This record gives sequence, structure tokens and C-alpha cells, in this order.
Amino acid sequence: MSERFHSADFDKTPPRPRVVMPEKLAHPAVESAGRHGDYSKARKHPVFFVDLPSHAISMTIGWLDPGQSSNRHRHTYETLLYVLEGEGYSYVGGKRVDWKQGDAVYVPVWAWHNHVNTGEGQARYLACENAPMLQNMGGVALREEVPDRGDQLLDKDHEAEGGAR
Repeated sequence: MSERFHSADFDKTPPRPRVVMPEKLAHPAVESAGRHGDYSKARKHPVFFVDLPSHAISMTIGWLDPGQSSNRHRHTYETLLYVLEGEGYSYVGGKRVDWKQGDAVYVPVWAWHNHVNTGEGQARYLACENAPMLQNMGGVALREEVPDRGDQLLDKDHEAEGGAR
């Protein structure tokens, strides 16, 4: 960002938006460009970043092989998952959410969650998150991860999220 505003700059709000055209408007063949190595390795499954100049939302494509699970994790940004192919379930805040191709899943802020492929083929998904907006607001996009599936949440984790068993 070339220009930063502060509280005393409230009067500098323009009467209408201006179009800022970035040079890059498309990211062809996202999955063909290759997985994001370090991120995929830490998450134990392939993740492909969509490289476009959005300052508010991110998009990734990932997949889980049959029987595979993501690590249990949580973050300060919202996530919308759209299942491109496959079937499985996610644990979100202690609740099991079954999904299949064509379904969408919402993951709220700071809810422990993980995703599990129960099908015979790959489970591919598209994830959209508001992490860039939080990163641009001063580094408030945070992530915490534990290397387990999280199918059986500890009572204290569930209670900390306001749930009841």
C-alpha cells in the first residue's frame, strides 16, 4: 500500500471509489504451477496458492488422499470451503460436518477444525479466507496448529469454544 491513513485523516475520504488496475488479473493453471512446498509439507497435504492481488481475500486449492486428514488447527480468519470432488467430513468446533462434491463448509474464526477424506479418490477443495485483510490490518491473521486429526476434541477445547457436550 502506498498510502496509509490515520484517525485524523477521516476528512480525506473520497466521494467515490477509484479503480486501481493491477498488472496481474489472472493466474492460469493454478494446480499445474505446483504446490506451495513449505506450506504443503507442514500441513501434510498439497496446497496450491492462487496468486492474485486481492488485499482482502485469499484462495487456495488443496486435496487430501483417501483416508488422509489435515492437522487440527484454528486461525483468526474465516474460511469458506467448496468441495470440488470427493467426500469426507470436517470437525469444526467439536461438530462433525459431513461433505461431498458440490457442498460448502464454513469455518468460523478461532474454531478448532480439521478435514478428513473418507472416499476412495482424492478430496479436492477450494478455500477462500479473509486472511489478507487481517494481515494488512497489522498482522492480526494468526494460525495455531497441532499435528493430530482432532476427531476427539478434549473437553477443555470444546468448552473453551463455548460448546456443550
